[in-house]
Amino acid sequence: MKKHFGEYIRNLRTNKGLTLTQLGAKLELDSANLSKIENGKREFDEKRLVLLASEFNLDFDALKIEFISQVIANKIYESSCSLDVLHLAEKKVNYLRQSNAKQKSLKF
Repeated sequence: MKKHFGEYIRNLRTNKGLTLTQLGAKLELDSANLSKIENGKREFDEKRLVLLASEFNLDFDALKIEFISQVIANKIYESSCSLDVLHLAEKKVNYLRQSNAKQKSLKF
């Protein structure tokens, strides 16, 4: 686990020997914005996850987990919430899944 998602991207980029400009072009970003993402000053856009996964031959689902966990962590930190929010969120996710499963099983 990295401190933030941008650091994760920086490690991927440097391990592959790419410059900011090279990776930025592949992700449809300019190098200045990619640098801000890597330094935690700008958020990575979720719609670019597919491009990132493709460039580094990563499992998309694992990459999405890494990204979403960062989004959740940022929100909890910025809101000064206790970690109890995670337990309640988990319950709500389970409720949503059950509700959607029931709706899918209804036949009209």
